[in-house]
Amino acid sequence: MKVFVKFIFFSLGAIALLAPFTFLKPIFNKPLPVVIVEPEKPLPVKPPEKPMHSVNLPDFSAIGNTQLKKQRFFNFLKPTIINANNRLLALRNSVVAIEEKLGIDTPLSPDEIVFLNTQTKIFRIKGDLTYFQQVHQLLNRIDIIPTELILVQAANESAWGTSRFARIGLNFFGLWCYKKGCGMIPNSRISGGKHEVAAFQSLEEAVDKYLYNINTHYAYEVFRSIRQQLREQEQPLSPQILATGLLPYSERGVDYVSEIINMLRHNAKYIKE
Repeated sequence: MKVFVKFIFFSLGAIALLAPFTFLKPIFNKPLPVVIVEPEKPLPVKPPEKPMHSVNLPDFSAIGNTQLKKQRFFNFLKPTIINANNRLLALRNSVVAIEEKLGIDTPLSPDEIVFLNTQTKIFRIKGDLTYFQQVHQLLNRIDIIPTELILVQAANESAWGTSRFARIGLNFFGLWCYKKGCGMIPNSRISGGKHEVAAFQSLEEAVDKYLYNINTHYAYEVFRSIRQQLREQEQPLSPQILATGLLPYSERGVDYVSEIINMLRHNAKYIKE
């Protein structure tokens, strides 16, 4: 009888121990749920931006050799820059001839007067000025910028001709415009911004606009003052000295000027070749 009672208690204990697990169903025969993963939709491919000009521009990004890239970049831009500076020099010589006439109290011809009035408007010289004052201010603005300095700035601003703005709009100088559709909208333009990066139809137009910007914009009065002082002292127009007048060209200020001066030094051999 005692044995039987022990058996009963043992059986009840076993049942109590196993009871929580009797409701578990075996799952090894149950098929796993099928999860359907939809393929990710490919991001829309942005079509390549078409050039806004018809110039056969070299593919500078495809030139792996750094020295060769620099040489080809300078050779591509140099003739246009030299021609633009020569046009400025010819215009300047016409103003100098008028200055010499005024210096000896020789009356100006009607054509010379028209010429002065036209150039003062073009180069944004305002005020009720005498002919001598007009000439003085024109000589401050109608002058060249050393080819070396223009080339190095173009290299810096356009990443050696590989930037979007250089490739698409022939803008090697980072020049802005403010009329809708006048150029390319920068990807980094803040909301509400109105400026665009100017686009040009020819390299001549781009270089002329750069020269005109430096020669007329109020931000470069110091640059023009340095250049005028060098002229008055009959000193060469040193690119390194003139570069110090380009502080307003970049938000980086002094760092930008230092970089331009370093580039002038490091790339002198490529510019002269």
